[in-house]
Amino acid sequence: MSIESVFLGVSVLLLLSVLASKASAKLGVPALLLFILIGMFAGSEGPGGIEFDYPRLAQSLGVLALLFILFAGGLDTEWTSIRPILWHGVALSTLGVGLTAVFVAWFAVRVLDFSLLEGLLLGSIVSSTDAAAVFAVLRSRNVSLKNPLKPLLEFESGSNDPMAVFLTLGFVSLLMNKDASLIDLLPKFALQMPVGALLGWIMGKGMVLAINKLRLEYDGLYPVLSLSLVLFTYGITDALGGNGFLAAYIAGLIMGNSSFVHKASLIRFHDGLAWLMQITMFLALGLQVFPSRIVPVIGIGLLVSLFLMLLARPLSVFLTLAFTRLSLKEKTLISWVGLRGAVPIILGTFPLVAGAPKADMIFNMVFFIVLTSVLLQGTSLPLVARWLGLESPLPSIPEYSLQLEKPDSIKAGLAEITISPTSAAVGKQIVGLGLPKEVVIMMIGRNNHAFIPTGRSLLQARDTLLVFADKERLTETLEIIDAYDPRRIPGPSGEVV
Repeated sequence: MSIESVFLGVSVLLLLSVLASKASAKLGVPALLLFILIGMFAGSEGPGGIEFDYPRLAQSLGVLALLFILFAGGLDTEWTSIRPILWHGVALSTLGVGLTAVFVAWFAVRVLDFSLLEGLLLGSIVSSTDAAAVFAVLRSRNVSLKNPLKPLLEFESGSNDPMAVFLTLGFVSLLMNKDASLIDLLPKFALQMPVGALLGWIMGKGMVLAINKLRLEYDGLYPVLSLSLVLFTYGITDALGGNGFLAAYIAGLIMGNSSFVHKASLIRFHDGLAWLMQITMFLALGLQVFPSRIVPVIGIGLLVSLFLMLLARPLSVFLTLAFTRLSLKEKTLISWVGLRGAVPIILGTFPLVAGAPKADMIFNMVFFIVLTSVLLQGTSLPLVARWLGLESPLPSIPEYSLQLEKPDSIKAGLAEITISPTSAAVGKQIVGLGLPKEVVIMMIGRNNHAFIPTGRSLLQARDTLLVFADKERLTETLEIIDAYDPRRIPGPSGEVV
């Protein structure tokens, strides 16, 4: 095949994936499902007929994609929103993942005639959750979740992948090395997680320092710098025995809550890169799957999927959060918001590459479990949230951005506030809102046009206000106009953008 043909095929698959992301909102299903289906249709057993049976290549693409997705997730996480639920999230992403793996292992041993290590491997692979899939479904139905559920679920899903990776690699090594035992995993865990967390914090601080101090000649080099630093973070952490995925996530979290030059543009760059990585990862995994191999495992795959959704995940959540102040309804919703995404499929390639027992069966089972999780849990999430009374209105997103960069010496900053249709500010003049005198509304975006307001300007639903204020005054402003969105609250350094 010529290189031109490869370029043409890749471009068509990417274009179809972008269009699928638009269609997912209308269909009410996560885009990842459509991405994988596109890959399957393009594969050797689909109309596309592309021959692709390279587990090691799919695994490598998945690891690279997961690295940048985790970094972008940390970069976009507000410390002020996760601080109140930090220990809840840490418990779910460590103990919760471990309990889920153990419960699934018990079921696999009792029902599927798996050995204990094979069951633990299967449980570890399907133990992590995907918040991106969750909130894509909720947004498509114009539904959000009340605090503290939204930040808790976002933090859990962003931080539980390293634990799932550790367990999967550990049980693969135990299966391949008959002389090893479960006890051997304890010192590895005691080393990998603390080293990963420490190096992630160090590298996050180092990234901010490097970007602020280097003063590069060309602005286009800053994304290249950040890209190289993310790869370096993973590589050096892995070389020193730490968990590179955890380091990447924490580095992104530290960096995202610090002040550095070109912050808004770098966040947009990594957000776009994360989308490209997701699409590439899903397409590769879809190409790697052979539908004819999934059919024989549909029955046992459905049993494991139902057990995971109805018993394993709820039991792990309720046990992990037993001594918290979360209500029964909140724990129930957290239990149901356990969607499996692409990470379990990526982890399913590890036993394939290693040649572990039942590797092919496990990979196909995991793929089917992910599909059923997305279809059953994903489509029912809005209904469950409404039934439990834990939904909240979804803030509208402006069609275009008014964000500007600001000097680091200025402790106040710019923020976008979108007027919701139910806001008390709709139909009122700015002068009549009673905003703090230190707050300046610099511009209003309306119907794809922007104008400079006066005190007599009337506010309309879905107006986008470009506001200049410090953290305290911005919070007062948000409360006044009833358009609170935690993503717009300034971080500890004072920036709002």
